[in-house]
Amino acid sequence: MAIIISKKGKNAERLEKGIFKQEQDLQKYIYDNPDSLPLNQIKEDVYFLVVDREFPVSVGSIDVLQIDSEGDIYIIETKLYRNPDKRVVLSQVLDYGASLWGDYEDPDDFIEKLNQRMRSKTGTGFNEKVEDNFGESENILNNIKQNLSNGIFNFVILMDKVPSHLKNLVLFINQNSQFNVYTVELEYYKHDEYEIMIPHVYGAESKKKLVSSSVRKKWYEESFFQAAKNIPDAVKAIRKIYDFSEDNADEITWGTGALTGSFNPKFFSVSGRSIFTIWSDGTMTLNHAWLDENERTIEWRARFLEELNGIKPIADFLKKSTKKFPNVPYKVWTPVVDEFIDLVSRLLTGI
Repeated sequence: MAIIISKKGKNAERLEKGIFKQEQDLQKYIYDNPDSLPLNQIKEDVYFLVVDREFPVSVGSIDVLQIDSEGDIYIIETKLYRNPDKRVVLSQVLDYGASLWGDYEDPDDFIEKLNQRMRSKTGTGFNEKVEDNFGESENILNNIKQNLSNGIFNFVILMDKVPSHLKNLVLFINQNSQFNVYTVELEYYKHDEYEIMIPHVYGAESKKKLVSSSVRKKWYEESFFQAAKNIPDAVKAIRKIYDFSEDNADEITWGTGALTGSFNPKFFSVSGRSIFTIWSDGTMTLNHAWLDENERTIEWRARFLEELNGIKPIADFLKKSTKKFPNVPYKVWTPVVDEFIDLVSRLLTGI
């Protein structure tokens, strides 16, 4: 496929598809630009974090190791189409998963290894990084440990071109196994000093036919509020904001946390992603970093933050937080839930 670019309808230029010269180039690009991986097509309403590159296991090293905000683990392998061993890339990435599972019988050793490697490279430990990017980290770390113990991974094979036989094999595995494999084709173009990447995901469209033994679970209204009963002084406020979301949001999606449920109201006039997330432990996550899709969304976010500073308990809390997704404890936001709902309602009406 070729891309045609022009300026004001003139001087059209045809860009031909380029290539990555070395697999290390592709690997480094993903490590430096993790958002170029369209993992949101695999799993919605979570945040992703690259935690290591060339992570050692007994059979070699994992190109890129990544987690998400629910504690799922992603093993990412990069492979160039022209390399002769592309037919065995699937067995290679599965071998990495088996080795990761076998090498760390005690999941705490895995967490400590990540802490050591990340601190030596960046000066910040793994636990601190999770806390900084996702907020409260205890549930996330517990889910990571459970997934490791059960050998539950998401395998992502990143290639400049995905052969058709590999696409078919991935679909077959995803329909008949208890783990997930995805392939991402990354088309590469270059124009002057700009690099253009067009990602395509294969495997996310397949549906499991087997009942999975995964520790993940799908939450719904009934199971969510059953779990929320553990914080009786917050349930009324959570119910109030849920009812508001049900009446006004275009869509409500549910998380898949093993221990903690969540719901994510989406108001499409603002963004295709959720403005905030409510967790079954009463935490509210303000999804500021997601609200950057376009100029209108960014302007809405600025107004939202400005108005939030008018709600003193939340404003006082936000002043202490530098996180992209600040987590507001239920003891902070539930007493002012009516003010918060009124704020969001007014801003939505303004649109």
